[in-house]
Amino acid sequence: MYNFQQYRHIQSPGWTLGWTWAKKEVIWSMMGAQTTEQGDCSKFKGNVPHCCKKNPTVVDLLPGTPYNQQIANCCKGGVISSWAQDPAGAVSSFQVSVGAAGTTNKTVRVPKNITLKAPGPGYTCGPAKIVRPTAFMSADKRRVTQALMTWNITCTYSQFLAQKTPTCCVSLSSFYNDTIVSCPTCACGCQNGTAGTGSGTCVHPDTPHLASVISPPGKSDNTPLVQCTSHMCPIRVHWHVKLNYKEYWRVKVTVTNFNYRMNYSLWNMVVQHPNFDNLTKIFSFQYKSLTPYEGLNDTAMLWGVKFYNDFLSQAGPLGNVQSELLFRKDESTFTFDKGWAFPRRIYFNGDNCVMPPPDAYPWLPNDSSRPVISLLLPVMTLFLSMAFLFAHV
Repeated sequence: MYNFQQYRHIQSPGWTLGWTWAKKEVIWSMMGAQTTEQGDCSKFKGNVPHCCKKNPTVVDLLPGTPYNQQIANCCKGGVISSWAQDPAGAVSSFQVSVGAAGTTNKTVRVPKNITLKAPGPGYTCGPAKIVRPTAFMSADKRRVTQALMTWNITCTYSQFLAQKTPTCCVSLSSFYNDTIVSCPTCACGCQNGTAGTGSGTCVHPDTPHLASVISPPGKSDNTPLVQCTSHMCPIRVHWHVKLNYKEYWRVKVTVTNFNYRMNYSLWNMVVQHPNFDNLTKIFSFQYKSLTPYEGLNDTAMLWGVKFYNDFLSQAGPLGNVQSELLFRKDESTFTFDKGWAFPRRIYFNGDNCVMPPPDAYPWLPNDSSRPVISLLLPVMTLFLSMAFLFAHV
């Protein structure tokens, strides 16, 4: 399994792969993975297959699996990195020994109804397509053998299939304006399900016996449980324009987790802003430039430093990560006017975050006085008209 997505990874509890056999195949043994159920193997005497189900479901083995059950790129608990973060970790492999499948490429049939959960819904897999057989090089690199058959399956992701509501939102602030622009109300649903499609299930941080509410005794509950907020999003990204220097300007970015039942491992964030072509320094985050269009460098991928802040803990005192970005000013484009200093778009773990409306962005103080001037103009005009009338009389 190759994850070619630049900024969407598969996090714990990992991937689940399923299919339906075309005939009466069975799985005799596996390396690097296992099926979740054995099925009915009562007709076999002596040696019993690993799985006899018509539609097996396969999961990755956990780290620490004995070496005699491992193969290369296995046993990571189903976690697969995104291609941009770690290309070497964006692969997962397992080996299956199949019986009653046929012995030639004329009798072997490709499986059907391939499904991939990572770990929930969102992926749609196409049919298996037979391609050129895979070639294998011998250890001394003097001989090449080939597989009996090889087929490829391509799976694509849709955020709309994965969840009915967004999963993150963006708030804004700046040093030149006291206004803090919060995430839009009901961005990811409303409390108590009063509007939108959100479930409304939330808990206040000062709830008595909070730990027992999050993890009920004797139960394993992985359903999302977010902190009660006006936006009801599991993740909030806050962009703060912090300082202005002669040739540079500085931004502080904070990612906060409001989900009491989810830790985000190997998290990443994608930010679009025109000044990323002049990013000078980034503190405590990893950075990679993404160029979706040739000659346009306005998109950056950010993620945590390994063993330092690549793990975003569940909601609570430790449920946030933050960094600062230093940009060099480009005299031809730089301005604090009209919200230019704020991001155009933000993604968290590949999902599009809800942005505040542009007219709510913090404005420069001289811009905030414009509506007042427009209200005074009719008064001044009326005063001049009255003065003219008195002089005429």
